[in-house]
Amino acid sequence: MWEHFDLISPNKVRCLLCSKELGYNNNTSSMLRHYRALHENREETGASPSQATRKQELDEALVSMIVKDTQPFTIVDDVGFRTFVSKLDPNYVLPTRQALKAMVEAKYESAKEHAKAKVEKVAAVSLTSDMWTSINMDAYLAVTCHFVEENKKLSSVLLGVQAFPQSHTAENIACVKASLMEEWGISGKVTCMVTDGAPNMVACMRELKLRHHICVAHTLNLAVKRALDQHPVLSGLRAKARKLVGCFRSSTTAKEKLTQVQLQLGMQATKLMQEVETRWNSTYLMLQRLVELREPVGAALAGLHTGIPFFTASEFDIVVACLSLLSPFYDATTELSAEEHVSASKVIPLLKMIEKALQEEDTKSAPAVAVEIGEQLIRQLREKLHMLPC
Repeated sequence: MWEHFDLISPNKVRCLLCSKELGYNNNTSSMLRHYRALHENREETGASPSQATRKQELDEALVSMIVKDTQPFTIVDDVGFRTFVSKLDPNYVLPTRQALKAMVEAKYESAKEHAKAKVEKVAAVSLTSDMWTSINMDAYLAVTCHFVEENKKLSSVLLGVQAFPQSHTAENIACVKASLMEEWGISGKVTCMVTDGAPNMVACMRELKLRHHICVAHTLNLAVKRALDQHPVLSGLRAKARKLVGCFRSSTTAKEKLTQVQLQLGMQATKLMQEVETRWNSTYLMLQRLVELREPVGAALAGLHTGIPFFTASEFDIVVACLSLLSPFYDATTELSAEEHVSASKVIPLLKMIEKALQEEDTKSAPAVAVEIGEQLIRQLREKLHMLPC
């Protein structure tokens, strides 16, 4: 009976199938009577074919919701959810947590077999792989497979995302990747693998004896980040921007004041964006948003008396000029990161366009800081992507 009831107090239980509460006296007699009267016959003998089909449809919809929305299995025990489902269809009996888990696992196996069947039909695949560390400092390795189906449609299948507690050596990484390729039956089909340029990833490709390409979007990220980090004036402006944004994001008073000023100016209430250390495009978005909200941010600061300085007019000129330099890099990164089409053929044209845009910016009248950063961007671009005719 405890598969169908929860103890909610020392002398009360709740039915997991219909949410009815019953008295509990250290035995399961009342639970057994309730289950036999209302649920046992319905589950085992009383359901008509149409009812069984309806239950199967609802079970599948529930599983899809759990998967797509990343909901916990315990949702079927939530009183509000059970009440909501009961209002929608009083005859539908929600599965238990254990049953729901088994259904999700079955759906995963079915989806995996379907994906394997698709991969099995193709003659060649390419792979992309990445490693990262979660907010809880757990390391993960992911490998994704890309191929063209018979209908000429580009498809991608995630081969696996695996916890990686072992040392991040080339040998260990190669071992996990080789195991995934063997499991999916593609060991002899891989034409190329794309990774970042970390030494252990490069050595891993030598270990696997696979053709290797370094991710251009990742390389662009490194090139721009280094150029931005190496200029002291821009580094100072970024530090000032981070402090300013941090004030408006951490203080309720400051946040409300900024919203109030924006509404008074007839603008839509928009939040400031904070820079993320590892992503240069977050720097671009942070500075862009500050330029867009220059007037309301200045007015809000004046009313708050926080003592935090805002950009001066000359500093704004530098920021605007730098944004103009970074705009083609941002557009190129967005284009290269798209998932719906092959991006390799776009690499050389995009790099050519970036260099042309930087050279055009060079001819404009811009602050000295922006000119120096533009020159540094061109140097970094040529240094890190020297193997491509950019």
